[in-house]
Amino acid sequence: MSRVRPVPGGRAVEVEPERIEGWIARFADRHGAAEIRVTEAEVEITANDGATATFPTRGGTSVLEVIEKLAEPRRIGLVLVRLGGHSIGVAFGGKVEVSTTDRKQVHGRIRAGGWSQQRFARRREGQARVALQAAADDVARVLVPRLAELDSVVLGGDWQALDVLRNDRRLSDVFSKAEARVLDVPEPRRAVLDEAAQRARCVEIVIQDTRATGRESGRMDTGEGA
Repeated sequence: MSRVRPVPGGRAVEVEPERIEGWIARFADRHGAAEIRVTEAEVEITANDGATATFPTRGGTSVLEVIEKLAEPRRIGLVLVRLGGHSIGVAFGGKVEVSTTDRKQVHGRIRAGGWSQQRFARRREGQARVALQAAADDVARVLVPRLAELDSVVLGGDWQALDVLRNDRRLSDVFSKAEARVLDVPEPRRAVLDEAAQRARCVEIVIQDTRATGRESGRMDTGEGA
């Protein structure tokens, strides 16, 4: 599972809240003395070499207050879905409080042509439909009644599968609380949900480097040594 995802012009990395202050210091050391600006929505750090890093404030008005806010435990809904499997839960402070996990058989694709391929494709579509319906039903059962308790929802798994659930009217309020990130996870199981609960408490920092910085570093700048 990757803790780095590409974003337009750069990448986003996951950093534990308690490591944010150290991360900022290493970012400044690496890229040159940094200017920090706190707006209503985000903290924006701009370094001498043009690299920037941004992350949410969650209501803080100064850097120290933001760091304190980011470290506060939150109750997060988790929706992990891949074709044929899903794991849904609620976590507080990185620990899963309630969950459900299920797996449905969905056959892989075949390359054979003709009538047999068409019959197989129809069967696969039917299996996928059943699997995603089961996932949507579990989200409705586990998360919808607890929406008022949730600070946010973190998604994970396959984008196409999640888009199917997103179109379910019962789940519109769930997805309205969803964060922009989608965790890269393997086939959802309870152990995968537990790890996702830990990752969900992390702060996602969006890094955008200058082109020159990328050449000089010789590697992807993912965590500033964090």
